[in-house]
Amino acid sequence: MDRSLDDGPFFHGTIAELSVGEFLTAGHRSNYRPEIVMNHVYFTARIEGAGLAAELAAELSGRRAHPRVYEVVPTGRFENDPNVTDKKFPGNPTRSYRSTAPLRILGEVTEWTRLSPEQLQWWRERLSELFSSGRGEILN
Repeated sequence: MDRSLDDGPFFHGTIAELSVGEFLTAGHRSNYRPEIVMNHVYFTARIEGAGLAAELAAELSGRRAHPRVYEVVPTGRFENDPNVTDKKFPGNPTRSYRSTAPLRILGEVTEWTRLSPEQLQWWRERLSELFSSGRGEILN
């Protein structure tokens, strides 16, 4: 494992219902752009970032989905997430990463700050604006 970037702990936000010991793997459709199959699995050392990802995944799924945050451990090398580092933010203040190797589920985190309806609406509008303008490109 590549611990030179961050020691964690690490988190992943999703709408998938997963169990301890299961693996999150690349090769699934993006929560934000379902036409894109992801080459990486994404995670963060900030529980708030994982919560945001979970809430947005639930919002954008088009169905009644339950946002979930899991504590995860990378099983291989990982790198800074280029979707939010340097291109958009200098360095990696979001402590966001990606890996082609699976992430092992350590457990579900039930205590995390949920977005208010106003915050969720703001993010929904922001993502819609980014995707419709072509600036919401995902570096895959």
